[in-house]
Amino acid sequence: MTGPESSGPGMPDPAGPTPDAGATTGHPLSGPETSAQGAGAAIPGLAPPATAPDRMAAASGGTTGTSPDVPGAPEDPRLVAELLDARRTVTALQLQLQQLRTEHARQLSVLAAQHAASLTRIEQQLRAQHDDIVRRAGADAARSVAAGEALRSRLAAADREVVALRHQLGTLEGSSVWRASWPLRRSLDRMPAARRRVRRLMKGGWWLLSGQLSDRVRARRDAGAGGRVASPDGLPDADRSAPAASHESATPDAEAGGPRVEPPARDDGRLPETSPAAAAPAAPVAAAVPVLPTSGTPVVSVIVPSFGQVPVTLRCLRALAASDTRVPFEVIVAEDASGDPEVERLRDVPGLRLVRNERNLGFLHNCNEAALLARGRFLLFLNNDTEPMPGSIDALHSLLAGRPDAGLVGAKLVFPDGRLQEAGGIIWRDGTGWNFGRDDDPDRSQYSYVREVDYLSGAAIMLSRELFERLGGFDPAFAPAYYEDADLAFRVRALGLKVLLQPAARVIHHEGMSHGTDPAAGVKRHQELNRQTMLARWPLALSSGHFPPLIATPVPASLSRDMWSQEVLGHGFSGPGSLRAPDRGVGRRTILLVDHYVPEPDRDAGSRSVMAIVDALLEQNWIVKFWPQNRHPSPYGTFLEARGVEVMDWRNGQSFPGWIARHGADLDRVLLIRPEVAADFVGPLCRHSAAPICFYGVDIHHRRMERQAALDGDAALLAAAAAMRVLEHRLWRLCDVLIYPSEEEAALVREAVPGARAHAIVPFRVDGARVRSVPPDRPTVLFVAGFAHPPNIDAARWLVHDILPLLRAGIPEVRLVLAGSHPSPAVLALASDVVSVTGSLDEEALGAAYAEASVAVVPLRAGAGVKGKVVEALAHGLPLVTTPIGAEGIPGLDAVVPVEREAGAIAGALLRLLRDPDAWRRQSEAQARFAAERFSPDAVSRSVAAALAR
Repeated sequence: MTGPESSGPGMPDPAGPTPDAGATTGHPLSGPETSAQGAGAAIPGLAPPATAPDRMAAASGGTTGTSPDVPGAPEDPRLVAELLDARRTVTALQLQLQQLRTEHARQLSVLAAQHAASLTRIEQQLRAQHDDIVRRAGADAARSVAAGEALRSRLAAADREVVALRHQLGTLEGSSVWRASWPLRRSLDRMPAARRRVRRLMKGGWWLLSGQLSDRVRARRDAGAGGRVASPDGLPDADRSAPAASHESATPDAEAGGPRVEPPARDDGRLPETSPAAAAPAAPVAAAVPVLPTSGTPVVSVIVPSFGQVPVTLRCLRALAASDTRVPFEVIVAEDASGDPEVERLRDVPGLRLVRNERNLGFLHNCNEAALLARGRFLLFLNNDTEPMPGSIDALHSLLAGRPDAGLVGAKLVFPDGRLQEAGGIIWRDGTGWNFGRDDDPDRSQYSYVREVDYLSGAAIMLSRELFERLGGFDPAFAPAYYEDADLAFRVRALGLKVLLQPAARVIHHEGMSHGTDPAAGVKRHQELNRQTMLARWPLALSSGHFPPLIATPVPASLSRDMWSQEVLGHGFSGPGSLRAPDRGVGRRTILLVDHYVPEPDRDAGSRSVMAIVDALLEQNWIVKFWPQNRHPSPYGTFLEARGVEVMDWRNGQSFPGWIARHGADLDRVLLIRPEVAADFVGPLCRHSAAPICFYGVDIHHRRMERQAALDGDAALLAAAAAMRVLEHRLWRLCDVLIYPSEEEAALVREAVPGARAHAIVPFRVDGARVRSVPPDRPTVLFVAGFAHPPNIDAARWLVHDILPLLRAGIPEVRLVLAGSHPSPAVLALASDVVSVTGSLDEEALGAAYAEASVAVVPLRAGAGVKGKVVEALAHGLPLVTTPIGAEGIPGLDAVVPVEREAGAIAGALLRLLRDPDAWRRQSEAQARFAAERFSPDAVSRSVAAALAR
């Protein structure tokens, strides 16, 4: 099918030259080093919360006010005192830095010695392996040499044969007979039936001259009813041009001009036995004919409209046969009375339902008539010049069936050479259309996430049969073709449903084979006519819900219009609409999230908290862009993209300074996550975007580090905590909105920086809390955590060494499970007959671990913020015991679960739950109620909306 294609005028690059994408850019947190001679430098952290002009001044290294070291300037005692305090702080930090460097050098020397010993052992092992490989490779090489010589001989003989054949071909093409027969060959090309007859006559003459005729006749007679003799091109040789009357008589005539349905062929190539034509001789299907694995009870009906072009249609059917589709489907080819005798070949395709119209209906009516014959719940309209890639039908069906708000879904279309043809379409206010991303790399991030679009090219679209019938099919006002798919998308939206791109469905589209490419000839000329129809039908929707054309001036002569549209939207255009137009962004807000990597919600609590924020933003209809600091590809990125988030990893192809310089004006909010990440990104943001900068700390890092340092007696960690404190305080002053997972932390921020806009959010989302009724028979204690995190490592060791012995003294058969990602060597060393260390678990395995456990424990002695592992245990209804650190940031938790500080008290609380089923059941019910009330999706959404409001 066809929709509005790129046909509008162009515009020059409005942004002008942009900063070098790879240029080094600083930020307000990395200005010139303070020294005794540098008293005039700005002192970050001493000013009230920065306004936008203050952020710009900080980003450019500028200062405000008068320096007391400037000659002739009036001295300000307060400023002098603050400056002296700052100098003392710098001196102390320099001493600490020197100590850290000394300790670092010592540790490096120890590590170097260890590494040298390890390398020596590895070298010896590798040398032994190398010698063994060399010995085996010698024997293999001797055999390979012999095989290579034989292969070279065969290739030389083949080359000689090719040279001889080329010489014969050149002689033939240079002959006067070949040149004189050109008009005849030209005429035969235009008359397929005559060409086949001439070929048979020539073949029969050759058989007669070569003495093969009697053998050929005998072979055909012996075959009898078994089938036909295949010709060298792999297609049945006999009766190729026979009229369709014999098979067509097997089905009743439709109304005048309507379709005539032919039953699908059996796997052996014959018609069903109930057909009168079954008695006629049937031919075995040649190897080139696809076998469609269709179903008698299909869920999806694939409708392929066609008008002749049988080789093109067969190519599409071969792709369907190889599509590795799991959902049951059927295939209907709707042949629109082309008169091409080659259509008879489609009869031999097993599993195909062939529909042949009595008269030509036109593309649009042909699709509508074929849809009436469909048996599936969903309809997939597929151009005959397409090739769906494996998994595409399943991906479309999964999205459409899995989202109640989805009305129409479509595939990403690519050219045969791999270039992108379209990742959803854009309709501008004047009714012109763009194929978004045309000629670009289809794997770039902006084309790889599920998103709402203006329309989808009808070459590969799916919707429910019930909705298609409710809408009355494609509107005949757009017959014979063009804009019928865009109008369908508008009518789907008018019912409150969404039109979605499914990038996981990839379909090769041989564009132009259906209707050509000349806008002034044939069906193509209806493109402009139907644009005017579209404008007349949808004036309000176009004026209020669509952007004006971004290209308003002529396209540069050096670029095609499609390449220019790619440059504008894909790379070079900056300003309002550049990010929003592909996402139907009129009236929607855009937010950029930046974190150190793509969230891994089954591995760490911080990622689960970030995912809760992302889900809340999507529910509030934000356009969400995610920039991972490490830019690494991640399997979790696919999870985000399926939810509708663009993950701008390495596939984006731009550096952050270059990207934000182009698109900063199109952002409504920026959310920086974690202080180390924010420090690297706040500078470019201050320079290139006026969007409010929000900072989500996950927890107060320096507070957590100070607690761990005090617990371990670690002076180096204490110094690092002091440096983190300075960084966090600077961010608190620089960012517009500060977000933390608990009101306790937000209050500490407001106390440290008076006037700071610090908010608490509900950091974790519980979609459905579970109530447990019966404890498992085997007493098992579960501790879930990410075991690369120092507070969790300490908790695991304390649990095994101090708490578990007390538990086993009361219940000898008790077992302990340490479940979680990235277990450190110290945690792995805790494994024993009674202690299991599982490593990373997916969601299903983690759910099984909770189901098999009797109680959960979170024995944290350090850390900060709201603990995801605590909320998770509450949601699973597994009775929990924790510490004051574990309960931090969750008001009222101590009324629901035991909160103990000492090892003996924790062991006692666990033993009581293990021994008392009634107490166990009551606590499970109380935990589930508490989780459902405090961490509901609605509570998360409200808190995030309040924090981001300005």
